Amino acid sequence: MREPQKIPGFFRSWGFYRKFKKQDPNEKAIVFYSESGQDWHHLSPLIHDLTKRLGKTVCYVSSDPNDPGLHQENKNLRPFYIREGMVQILFFQFLKVDVLVLTMLDLNHFQLKRSIHPVHYIYVFHAMGSTHMVDLEDSYDHYDTVFCAGPHQKEEIRKREELKKLPPKHLFDHGYARLEQLIEKNRAYADSHEDNENPTILLAPTWGDTSILNTCGLKLVETLLNAGFNLILRPHYQTLKRTPQVVKAILGRFGDHDRFEYIDRMGETDSLFKSDLLICDWSSMSMEYALGLEKPVLFIDVPKRVRNPNYEDLGLEPLEIAIRKEVGKILDPLMIETAPDLIRQLLSDPDAFKNRIKTLREKIVFNLGKSAQTGAEEIVRISENFKEKKRGASA
Repeated sequence: MREPQKIPGFFRSWGFYRKFKKQDPNEKAIVFYSESGQDWHHLSPLIHDLTKRLGKTVCYVSSDPNDPGLHQENKNLRPFYIREGMVQILFFQFLKVDVLVLTMLDLNHFQLKRSIHPVHYIYVFHAMGSTHMVDLEDSYDHYDTVFCAGPHQKEEIRKREELKKLPPKHLFDHGYARLEQLIEKNRAYADSHEDNENPTILLAPTWGDTSILNTCGLKLVETLLNAGFNLILRPHYQTLKRTPQVVKAILGRFGDHDRFEYIDRMGETDSLFKSDLLICDWSSMSMEYALGLEKPVLFIDVPKRVRNPNYEDLGLEPLEIAIRKEVGKILDPLMIETAPDLIRQLLSDPDAFKNRIKTLREKIVFNLGKSAQTGAEEIVRISENFKEKKRGASA
């Protein structure tokens, strides 16, 4: 991987934009857009398959100068940094390519609009959850194709199209590469590490005034440590930004405890593998943890995170709600003192839990083990069909 350069300014971004516009049309037929380096986790499997196995040239445009995708040693990958703001708006407004693949929600709602030119937009999910509760009601309306992680997303989008009489999108049975990566890494970790003598609990909730740390975090940490568990605290970065005093209070009391570990890096993954159970609230991480690592989750039942107040109109239970009893137990925040007993119950029969998880993920995730291959081939198919339509229109 090439070393990231210092954060470039407006003129460097403008230079990349001009360079992108001058690219041969055949070399920018397939373009990926990334808002931040976090998107690379979800887009890189598709890019790797396209550029390595299929030998396609791909352009990768990112608004994060430290995005790993901008610093790859890959002769078929063309990197472009276009920072947030005016240049980014121009890029979207006048984009002239065949296919744009992105994980960015809410296309055409805010400052980033569909191009004035014909472009086929493909949305790739960066979470396994449902589409109709934690996202805005119309977050997915302006994409041409949606690469669905599982059948629940497909059903939800179709139901909205029917209710609102929207033109049907192309919904592709894709899968979820992040889950596949976790499954593979967890197997390697298990082969090289021994089981913990005392169970290790990972506390990694979401953020907000009603989140675990803001409502009952101090009491929960005390209860778990008093029960003899090892505890890893990994707060959301927004908690550190918005309510740092909550974390400081916990560290002030337990920071020196020999069974307490604190992690403030969002990209860190070791804690996932060395922990035995996750405690969270409504974080989508719970699905990846349970289905990818085959480990249980204890959900603290704080209020739901809802961006679409009309989500019940579809008559479909969001996966975030339905999956909780399948992969763990739910605890009332007023009953924190019972958490140790629930944890011991969840950890009492790991083999039975793993077998149940394997059956569950086969039902709710498409193409386990081959999402990158099937997704890359579909992107090529869409690009070639788009070219044919353009040729037919100009004939």
